[in-house]
Amino acid sequence: MFKYHCLNNIAQIGLDNFDSDFIPCNDFTQADCVLVRSASMLDTVMPDGLLAIARAGAGVNNIPLEKCAQKGIVVFNTPGANANGVKELAIAAMLLASRDVVGGINWVNTQKGVEDVAKLTEKQKKAYAGTEIQGKKLGVIGLGAIGIQVANTAVNLGMEVYGYDPYISIDAAWKLSRSVKHVKNVEEIYANCDFITVHVPLLESTKKMIDASAIKLMKNSAVIINLARDLLVDESAVVEALRVGKLKKYVCDFPNPTTIGQEGCIIIPHLGASTEESEDNCAVMAVQELMDYMKNGNIRNSVNFPGINMGICEKASRVLVFHKNVANMITKFSAVFGEAGINISEMNNKSRGDNAISVFDTDSAVSGEILKRIGEIDGVFRVRIVK
Repeated sequence: MFKYHCLNNIAQIGLDNFDSDFIPCNDFTQADCVLVRSASMLDTVMPDGLLAIARAGAGVNNIPLEKCAQKGIVVFNTPGANANGVKELAIAAMLLASRDVVGGINWVNTQKGVEDVAKLTEKQKKAYAGTEIQGKKLGVIGLGAIGIQVANTAVNLGMEVYGYDPYISIDAAWKLSRSVKHVKNVEEIYANCDFITVHVPLLESTKKMIDASAIKLMKNSAVIINLARDLLVDESAVVEALRVGKLKKYVCDFPNPTTIGQEGCIIIPHLGASTEESEDNCAVMAVQELMDYMKNGNIRNSVNFPGINMGICEKASRVLVFHKNVANMITKFSAVFGEAGINISEMNNKSRGDNAISVFDTDSAVSGEILKRIGEIDGVFRVRIVK
């Protein structure tokens, strides 16, 4: 029996996917696995018994990934589950930046009780008319689950689309419209595009990737759309560029004091993945990931350990070893099994950066003493027996 704890409200449609082997737990310190959305875990003391954390969403900057890795806690996210919701908001962001719909609505609301409002509207509407997006150039930075959908939809809307992603996967490339121009240099997007939308994770290497030097390359009429993370953009540089007329608009889904109320900034209250459908999809995927890991030891969509899949264990035991990605570890593990007379029927080893996982299916049961000996090997974070 596994105990799960929710640090945020998780859509019930997702929790309903847990089978009878899982029960809710109100005490975080007693949970085997945790589901979280936006709650910060950065300063959280992780219980020794915690095995996995599933983020019902894509971003994991609220979870201490390396600290979890060193305790053998697998952290999952749900890439693509909220992609359609964010994609639709990205399209809306382009429209809001092109045509001053919000300004027009706000003006109309000031005309309450005015009898000749229809006549006044015909004079005033020119101030909010704007331009169309058809035929304009869109640059999509990051061609993951969301970026691909934004790019393909923009193609269907008649836009000329540039895509930049030096790490695009083969699967992603197959899903991308042939009409998208895949550029190898992000500066080409900065120099040519009317709209620039960023869909990359927040890493040290991507923090403030759109800075003053990038803005300098852009058209004076350019619009920057940021629905990924506010820190991807140097927002002080954006505000200054808007003030001097170097940019047309900045649309962001992350309110903060730097941009709220600033001329040219359209700030949305973090609605990108907040649709009912997105929250349901993320919850369902997070629960499915946790169940497969807790019951079978399989890892799908982890952000701190490599993916690994050995199906359902039909042997006597399955042992997971989380360890440093250094030489000779497999030899040491195998020696412990061999000295105990236990045959390894199947094994798999995968690495991701400094971290690795080894999975062993054995023909006979593995004792606690064997697990203890493996756990004492230098470089081992955690040993877990699944069966």
